[in-house]
Amino acid sequence: MNFDEVRNILRPKSSTLDEKLSLFREDRDNWNGKVKKYLTERNEINRQVKELISEVQNQKVIRDEANSKVKELKIIRAERSAVLKQLRGELQEKKPAEQPKKQEKKEKTRNERVIRSDIDKMDMKFNHGHFDGKERNFERQMKKLYQELKDIKANKVVNIFSDLESSIRKAAKSQEEAHKLVEEAVSIAQESHDLMIELSEEVDRLRAKANLSQEGVIRSKREADLLHNKYVVSLRSIHSIQDLFKAMDAKERNVDDDGTRLEVTDLMSRLMSGDTLSTDELMALQRN
Repeated sequence: MNFDEVRNILRPKSSTLDEKLSLFREDRDNWNGKVKKYLTERNEINRQVKELISEVQNQKVIRDEANSKVKELKIIRAERSAVLKQLRGELQEKKPAEQPKKQEKKEKTRNERVIRSDIDKMDMKFNHGHFDGKERNFERQMKKLYQELKDIKANKVVNIFSDLESSIRKAAKSQEEAHKLVEEAVSIAQESHDLMIELSEEVDRLRAKANLSQEGVIRSKREADLLHNKYVVSLRSIHSIQDLFKAMDAKERNVDDDGTRLEVTDLMSRLMSGDTLSTDELMALQRN
């Protein structure tokens, strides 16, 4: 095989390699662009995941504190409920079958001591004969005094009930306030728990998305590396062909022998398959 035959074989090969070189470079750059895109997506998703996990921890602290507060408030509510129950029991025990009717207000209210003093005076007058022949009048006045005394005692019972009912109202209000505090704490704990669940689900979703981006990174990088290797091999093959052309040109300038031939069958086969010739192999071609 002479130099012209070698050139005729290698020139089309060089053109083909040059076209493939451009395609390999373009495809490689496209895949490298995808690598960057997937990396950016993955890193942004991981940043969001980190922030969400931090917020989940914050909500866990809020929930746990609220649950602890719920336990404390339930104890307070139970204590106040027990007090209310006890007061209502006392009222039920002391309350007669029929409560005395409220007495109409009088212009002047007398106390029990004064009324008893009047009763004693009436007894003394009766014993001294001041009511001789007027027993009816005596009985009427005594009856009136005893009724007044009875009303005073009834009013005392009403006052006792009034104080007890006031205590019950205060206890009921206190118990209701404790109940509302428990409900508020329970609501806070539940809201934090629900938010934790929601954030955790979002974390899982984003992690799945980040995994897809990472798969894209790996796949794109593998394709880019493969194309880069093809690009490098093609580039080296072109350089080897160019070096071979230079060697043949130099040989022709130094040796004027149209019959000079090169033993390049194996080397040519390797070039045709896309292999790169080493420096020693190129030197061997020059020597031939």
